[in-house]
Amino acid sequence: MIFRAVLIAAIAGLCGASGARAQPMPDDFVYLRSLDPSIQQDIRYAGVNNFVGRKLTGYDAAECIVKRSVGLALSRVQRDLAAKHLSLKMLDCYRPQRAVDDMYAWAQDGRETPAQRRYNPSFSKAELFRRGYVARHSGHSTGAAVDLTLVDLRAAKGPPFDPRRNYASCIAPADQRAPEASVDMGTGYDCSDAKAHTASKAITAKQRMWRDTLLAAMAKQGFVNFRLEWWHFSLPGTGRTAYDFPIEARR
Repeated sequence: MIFRAVLIAAIAGLCGASGARAQPMPDDFVYLRSLDPSIQQDIRYAGVNNFVGRKLTGYDAAECIVKRSVGLALSRVQRDLAAKHLSLKMLDCYRPQRAVDDMYAWAQDGRETPAQRRYNPSFSKAELFRRGYVARHSGHSTGAAVDLTLVDLRAAKGPPFDPRRNYASCIAPADQRAPEASVDMGTGYDCSDAKAHTASKAITAKQRMWRDTLLAAMAKQGFVNFRLEWWHFSLPGTGRTAYDFPIEARR
């Protein structure tokens, strides 16, 4: 009886997994690249350059997917920035619920490597959810929230990320922390620290200028910033339903 129960549970789990994978992308979601290919993309959870240190479940392709209204608003931001020789760079967009669950399981597994600790230098990763840096139900899963930064199109690109290097923490000077190939906002992306709070006073005047430039450009098109993360913006009224379809390669 025990074996039969386990077998039934396993089959049910497989059916649930295949059903989730079969969930189609809703009609009001789009690949941002199809709306505006000029917007740069570095979808970090599709690779190893992130606070977990590996690809997250559901990120089967490094593509930015958003609600169409969000994508159109981002394209308008991009047009405004082009006059200043700047570009948006997307770091995360729609995030499947399974990826959020993957983050939570990782945060609670009791293990933390020095490379992972670079992203939360002042406290344990187990505190990430309690402190509000990561949520069990993310706005990203609705397609209304995005993580992004700015790229100075006149600046040198800089070195690529090397997973074998022992970089300094995300709050260290830009030339010591993991390279971002973007402007210096004062911390790296996904940095869970007070210095990454949008209004932090622990940054230089130039870093403040870059944050203010991003804030103003996004606010002009209706985006609202999350105060704990200079990179996180959402478009109010876009939708509240969370989804779990995987991010797949654009066909």
